[in-house]
Amino acid sequence: MKARFLVTDPSHYSVRYVINPWMQPELWRRNGEANAAAARNAWERLIATLRDQGCEVDVMPGQPGLPDLVFPANAAIVLDRRALLSRFRHAERRGEEPHIRAFFGALKARGVLDEVAELPEGIFQEGAGDAMWDTARRVLWAGFGPRSSPAALDSMAAHFGCEVVGLELVREKFYHLDTAFCPLSKGEIMFYPDAFSPESIRTIRDRVPSHLLIEAGAADANAFALNAVNVGRTIVTTQGGRELRPQLEDRGYRCIELDLSPFMMSGGAAYCMTQRLDLVSAPAQNAAVEKCLELESL
Repeated sequence: MKARFLVTDPSHYSVRYVINPWMQPELWRRNGEANAAAARNAWERLIATLRDQGCEVDVMPGQPGLPDLVFPANAAIVLDRRALLSRFRHAERRGEEPHIRAFFGALKARGVLDEVAELPEGIFQEGAGDAMWDTARRVLWAGFGPRSSPAALDSMAAHFGCEVVGLELVREKFYHLDTAFCPLSKGEIMFYPDAFSPESIRTIRDRVPSHLLIEAGAADANAFALNAVNVGRTIVTTQGGRELRPQLEDRGYRCIELDLSPFMMSGGAAYCMTQRLDLVSAPAQNAAVEKCLELESL
């Protein structure tokens, strides 16, 4: 089955406000036209790269005044053709919600999704950016703290009927799980320990064998190297990851590095710019991955 991704047209992307430490509107405005052109080029390279890997790509229209709609990882959690829509913590992003609701409704009408649901009132949860499916272990790793509510963990578990493992984020720069954590297709987990509480680091180490843990340093984390898209043995990431890349290549992965700096100015990169639509939880779908894990442990 082909990997299928949702992306958002970047026509209305810019850096206009500050809701994380990476955002500097004044820096964007100094060269706004050139930055917008660079963003368009970077987005097109990302789309071309995904299609080169055999992926299907759906495009959601951008909207005036909603620059961060370009990060559809935050739009919802999608698993087993069921979408649980996000509820944003910051007012600057809440205007995205009706557009996301309408587009995901259209995906359901087209037969891409079977269900589109919403969170209970009063709970913040910012989509796949804070809820990452681990195909190898069949668990949903869920970040909470800066953006998503701890109460969202129970809502996700009830909706998807799967185990949800909460990880507390404790650094402002690493405000979503996808900035500091990345499950890979062969069972490895890339993560940046400094982004997490001590209890969450213990949780990761207890659940993932040490030979499958890949720890990133500050330089790679700050270069958004963990905010990566993994399709099979290919990892699409930023032009950082100088320490991570050789480790990944030694494990049999192929890294494709892209200049995503216009989007890093808002605090996002390859993973943030995509939403995976085809993830499944069924054990039968994951047999090949489980076999890889079994061989790795011998």
